[in-house]
Amino acid sequence: MNDVMKTIFERKSVRDYENKEISEEERRLILEAACAAPTAGNQQLYTIIDVKDGSLKDALVDTCDHQDFIAKAGMVLVFCADTLKWHEGFKDCDCKPRKRGVGDLLLAVCDACIAAQNAVIAAESLGIGSCYIGDIMENYERQRELLKLPDYVFPCVMLVLGYPTEAQKQRTKVKRAPLELIVSENSYPEMDENYRKGLFYKGSVQSYEEWMKAFCDRKYNSGFSREMSRSVKEFLKQYES
Repeated sequence: MNDVMKTIFERKSVRDYENKEISEEERRLILEAACAAPTAGNQQLYTIIDVKDGSLKDALVDTCDHQDFIAKAGMVLVFCADTLKWHEGFKDCDCKPRKRGVGDLLLAVCDACIAAQNAVIAAESLGIGSCYIGDIMENYERQRELLKLPDYVFPCVMLVLGYPTEAQKQRTKVKRAPLELIVSENSYPEMDENYRKGLFYKGSVQSYEEWMKAFCDRKYNSGFSREMSRSVKEFLKQYES
């Protein structure tokens, strides 16, 4: 197994960091790696906000489900799906651009996520851990205010990065689903009972039914999940007018 594959397979989310600075050279390498990611039509439909202000980090703790480790991270990056800047450039040159649509937004979200994953792998190769914060999609109005986001710019990914503590290094990576549950040849798999019960691959002292109900309540029906949907719906109103 080569070093790149080893980095990918060994990487895990890190939520506790050593009191060690990420150097400016390392920061730049991580950001340059992000911007080297594949992108639709070489448009790089994202803007990355490098959060350095301590009070802003503290505010993001509150708006992102009160996760204290965000404020302790050596590097906090917010990847925004950006359908604004190219549109503004087109208007500068009297190109008469069409109305923005949700397809443009989805393409921008893809670009932002690909760039973020490049940053994750780059950081991991430097011995710097990372954690995705999906909660940045919640509380859209407040996030917009904190980050001074204009219309048509959506914070779809947040990454917090830092040197992991020894305990984090030794922590076992959470088990992933077997390929058979994720990869289907040529068409979507038949959702029969055996396939659905494959979702129970982690195992539990609970039954499949008990575990599924608890997981549904904890994640899918949670307050943060509902708030995320509300925030996205609110943002999408710009594309309806």
